[in-house]
Amino acid sequence: MSKKFSMIPVDVEPVETKYRRIQTQIPTPEAAKYFELAEKYEPVSMQGQPPILWDHAKGVNVYDREGNCWLDFSSGVVVANSGHCNSKVQEAIIETAENGLLHSYCFLTKQRGELEAYISNMVPIPDNRVFLLSTGAETTECAVKLARTYGIQKGGKEKITIIGFQNAFHGRTLGSQMAGGSEGGKEWIVNKDADMQQVPFPNAFLYDWADEENPLYSDEACFDEFLNALKVRGIKPNQIAGIMTETFQGGWVQLMPKGFVKKLREFCTEHDILLIFDEVQAGFGRTGKLFGFLHYEVTPDLICCGKGISSSLPLSCVIGRSDVMNLYGPNEMTSTHSGNPVCSAAALANLHYIVEQDLAGNAKKMGNLCERLLRELQRKHEDVIGRVNGVGLVWGIIFTKTKTKQMDCDFAHDVVEAAFRKGLLFFAPVGSGATIKVCPPLIIEEEALREGISVLDEAIQCAKDSRK
Repeated sequence: MSKKFSMIPVDVEPVETKYRRIQTQIPTPEAAKYFELAEKYEPVSMQGQPPILWDHAKGVNVYDREGNCWLDFSSGVVVANSGHCNSKVQEAIIETAENGLLHSYCFLTKQRGELEAYISNMVPIPDNRVFLLSTGAETTECAVKLARTYGIQKGGKEKITIIGFQNAFHGRTLGSQMAGGSEGGKEWIVNKDADMQQVPFPNAFLYDWADEENPLYSDEACFDEFLNALKVRGIKPNQIAGIMTETFQGGWVQLMPKGFVKKLREFCTEHDILLIFDEVQAGFGRTGKLFGFLHYEVTPDLICCGKGISSSLPLSCVIGRSDVMNLYGPNEMTSTHSGNPVCSAAALANLHYIVEQDLAGNAKKMGNLCERLLRELQRKHEDVIGRVNGVGLVWGIIFTKTKTKQMDCDFAHDVVEAAFRKGLLFFAPVGSGATIKVCPPLIIEEEALREGISVLDEAIQCAKDSRK
């Protein structure tokens, strides 16, 4: 079980800057009271984040009820792309609610229709269709269903295998977790689907054959590892219905070599396999492009999106080729809150803002600065930082035991806690439990970014000092 953050209020050094304010004990006594209630009434799985009692959030900041203010490097959980409580998004929500429309099931609304059209025109899949849902896990479940249905139609019941990647995360529902690559996370399933298999992800930190900085690296050898993994598992190309990958592996913020992805696209086209990109974290500007797969210069057959689609309310979508998306007839593929009008209005306002304000461009610009600052941090703390990965405004700092590749989960946890007490907010370490993700809202400016990285530096040193 993951290490928990302390719920005992402690005195901390006061902070007062343009972006941070800490004036009380941390956690605050009021927060401690509510966390006691949570411990009594919630499952423990809901209690894994730094103990801030959120009251309101705006832009790049999160506030509690007692006047403390955190600079947010979490975006919630990679959600608030256009900033917390973006005024355009808030206005769209209020207008729709005040008009008296809160729910519509699958009955068409203006909000849903306009959003689907806008998203469709953003995506370079010709003649695509957009299916709105509520969560990222719903989209990956849907993609698996569509891929298998397509496979059966094309090759019979032999063509049902879904290939994913080790260490991948696609959600915590049954199908999405079986498609994912965490074996520990699947122990509860027991009777796992033998036709949902994972192969090694080309992770440059773990494998020399995936490291483009390795003089011996080649796209051919890297892709051969994928083909060999299929062979070892006895999987033939004509048995595969779909291959699903995160644009970057969320727990590592590790991208794939571009040449590998191009070969993967060619392989899927040759064998009539659907290539599925899980863009739930990467989509809508986060990587410095509107969609993360654009970095690879390929076009997937299905795309799973969520999180940053609305920067606020629960909404997600699957976007894909019309021949695949139309495999099911009327009322055969629906969801209770599909295209909820309030959520759709929020998403449409959010996407307009992201495009009109070129937040993808800002993510690229600030991402370049973020990389330079994090590389400097890595050199300064090379004894504890094993690797820095990322693109745009999503970065992963992997903490390891002194100059090794052994993950140091406790140290990463201590860094998050130290930063929290200084007014910098991360969510708990992810993936292996040793990766801290740097993913502020895409509206962040240079001054705030520099301040946040400076505080992170202080937090790392604080965690080091506590071990002496």
